[in-house]
Amino acid sequence: MDNLDWNQLKAFLQTAQTGSLSAAARKLGLSQPTLSRQVAAIEQQMGVTLFERVGKSMVLTPTGLDLLEHARAMGSAAEALGMAASGRSQAVGGVVSVSATDAVATYLLPPIVQRLRAQEPGIVVEVIASNAISDLLRREADIAIRHVQPGQPDLIARLVREAQAHFYASEEWVRTHGHPRSGEDAAELTFVGSDRNGQYLGYLRQHGLNVTEENFSCYSDHTVAHWALVRQGMGIGAMMTEIASKTPGMVRVLDEVPAVRFPIWLVSHRELRTSRRIRVVFEALAEALQVDA
Repeated sequence: MDNLDWNQLKAFLQTAQTGSLSAAARKLGLSQPTLSRQVAAIEQQMGVTLFERVGKSMVLTPTGLDLLEHARAMGSAAEALGMAASGRSQAVGGVVSVSATDAVATYLLPPIVQRLRAQEPGIVVEVIASNAISDLLRREADIAIRHVQPGQPDLIARLVREAQAHFYASEEWVRTHGHPRSGEDAAELTFVGSDRNGQYLGYLRQHGLNVTEENFSCYSDHTVAHWALVRQGMGIGAMMTEIASKTPGMVRVLDEVPAVRFPIWLVSHRELRTSRRIRVVFEALAEALQVDA
């Protein structure tokens, strides 16, 4: 037990967490036979049975359950070690991953990445477009652009600014339906919906718009696709001011309705902020996103 193989331990941990050899292999970038051999090897070295094979699933035995928390603790320690080592790297070069919503990643980040590349050609930015909140503690991203304040104590967060969104429609839609101004006008208008579970509808109502499900002509919870449907003339939709202002053929409508306000937070792990390349990207993002274009 003195020479426990870390790769075998990772194989055990991922198999336990995913419940499947194939899923664990994909997670670790291994072939399934290789991962299966590593699991068998750690069972042989420990002299215990960690899993029962039930069909295609891998079910932990009581012994495996007992050892799982110890393996998780070792995995967390290894991740922390990797973060500390990465954080102390002072080279202005390498890959820095940035997570953002699909709209921010599509419309706001490309020119920022281009300017950063010209200033720091050794830095390669990986843009992760996702509406899910990336887990920075598990290194799913080095930096995240979020619209909610993080609560984890190991994260460093900077409030860049409060952004605004308004309601827009295409020029063609306005020519056909007129230019609505107030929330009361919304009752007779078509909107592009975001979801079918009533959450977006409730949000619109809370914002003073007198609408029902009958007002929605179509739905998309993907912001870029949602905006494309609005541009196509399918109805009214909300968008960040700086994105809408740079989109040809769009008209702000419901002008009397208050702006939708939301924060822009820039977040990174506290260890990673000591890395020079990540610090450079962090500051470049903070400066660029602070400007309400």
